[in-house]
Amino acid sequence: MTVAIQQQIQHIFYTEGRLLALQKGTCIPLDDELAHHIAYIHKGHVQLTQQTLGGKELTVRICSEAGLIGDITLFAQTSTSPFSATALTTVELYVLPKTVMELRMQQQPDAMIEYMQWLQLENLKHQSLLRDLVLHGKKGALFSTLIRLANTYGQPQPCGSIFIDLALTNTELANLCGTSREMINRMLNDLKKHHIISFDKGYITVHELEQLKHAIDCENCPIAVCRID
Repeated sequence: MTVAIQQQIQHIFYTEGRLLALQKGTCIPLDDELAHHIAYIHKGHVQLTQQTLGGKELTVRICSEAGLIGDITLFAQTSTSPFSATALTTVELYVLPKTVMELRMQQQPDAMIEYMQWLQLENLKHQSLLRDLVLHGKKGALFSTLIRLANTYGQPQPCGSIFIDLALTNTELANLCGTSREMINRMLNDLKKHHIISFDKGYITVHELEQLKHAIDCENCPIAVCRID
C-alpha cells in the first residue's frame, strides 16, 4: 500500500499469513499457486507487468514494503490476477487466502474501512497515470514516471537533487513508460545533456524536478496519488 498499510490489516497478515521468501528475479505465481490469495510485501520490491494484445510487456506498478498484490478485489468473483509479478530484489511476502481476508473484513468493520480507503486511493493513482500516458505522449510518460519514482523512492540530497533509490535498467524503465528501450535511451541522454537528471549504474538522480513537472503541466496531485507503487 502507498502510505504504510494500516495496523489492523497488517496484523491479519502477520498472524494468519504464510511467509514466502523469494530471490531476485523469481516469478511470483499469482495466477497459479497463489491464485485466490492476497500477498503483503514485508520486504523488497515487486514488479507487476501485463501483456498487451500485441505481445508487448507493460509494467503497471513497482510495489514495495507494505504493498498488497494478488487477488485484492474482495467479495468479487475474480478468478485470476491480470498481472505477472517478478521479484526485483530479495522479497518476503505474507500470503493469505482471499476467503480468510474476506472473513476478517466482515468481523472487523474498521479494517474494512481502511481497505476500502486504500482501494479508492489505488483507483486515483491509476487514473492519474493513465491521464499522463494518454495526454502527454512518450516524453510525458517518461517525465511522469520519473516524477512518480522520485515521489516513491526519492531521497532528498543536500544540494536539492533527489536520488531515486531503486536501480532500473533502461528496458525496465521503457516497460514502465510503454515505449521502446531505444526511445528511453535517447530521452534520458537528452535530459542528462540539459542537466535535468544524471544516472549511474541504474540509479537516477533528478536535479530539476520542477522542470519535469512544468513540461507535463503537472497538476500537483497529492504525493499519495502521484506514486509508482
